[in-house]
Amino acid sequence: MARAMYDYTKTVLKKVSFNSDLFAKELKKALKRLLPHEINELTIWLTEFTANKPELYASLALVRN
Repeated sequence: MARAMYDYTKTVLKKVSFNSDLFAKELKKALKRLLPHEINELTIWLTEFTANKPELYASLALVRN
């Protein structure tokens, strides 16, 4: 079940990546739902996913806090 939530979170974040405000909102919700080790995995994935999307860099601060 937990892995499904992680995969679902990635899917949602991919779909809303066109809007940085919506992306940040969904990321905040995900950080409340995911387990600590999943947040670590998500941080790695986000770093790679946002590598060529400078408008989403601000959202990385949410996972680093």
